[in-house]
Amino acid sequence: MTTLTVTSRGQVTFRKDVLQHLGIQPGEKIEIDLLPDGRAQLRAAARNKTFHDLHGFLKGKTNGRVLTIDELNEAIAQAGAEAGEG
Repeated sequence: MTTLTVTSRGQVTFRKDVLQHLGIQPGEKIEIDLLPDGRAQLRAAARNKTFHDLHGFLKGKTNGRVLTIDELNEAIAQAGAEAGEG
């Protein structure tokens, strides 16, 4: 169990290992669900994807060959599913 300290301003600093465990990068947001009995559930907030996030997602997957539209669509669907968007 990790123990955190609350500052006089009501702020908490999460240790690097905790953020890595949650998959949270600098600048990203955290969601907290308040549960019964004074408990809370913490998780990384869903990121808004941008077109630039797609850059390089086919790298190493084509062996230098040109893909068909159907192959591109399948690769996009698979990348979306792996990212939790599909």
